[in-house]
Amino acid sequence: MQMQEIIENKLTASLSPEFLDVINESHMHSGPATESHYKVVAVTKAFEGKMLIARHRMINAALADELKQIHALALHTMTPDEYFEKAGKVADSPQCEGGSK
Repeated sequence: MQMQEIIENKLTASLSPEFLDVINESHMHSGPATESHYKVVAVTKAFEGKMLIARHRMINAALADELKQIHALALHTMTPDEYFEKAGKVADSPQCEGGSK
């Protein structure tokens, strides 16, 4: 099973998201890594009333083992209302400056 699928499965089980997008952004890395950089867009009612840091901690707890193996994880955590207000738009991740550049 690939890392992207593991992340999707774990977050689906722990958050019951209304929308979840796990994007492998490893191609933005300057080295040969293929499963090292990810962007997660998670939309769930479980985030309602929680500050950003608490939302991120929920994801970090669900992915504790995986975070030991990946280099970068960009998190975009929203309630359904916030996602609707932003029309589903999230910021682009920056190019990774690590590795062989």
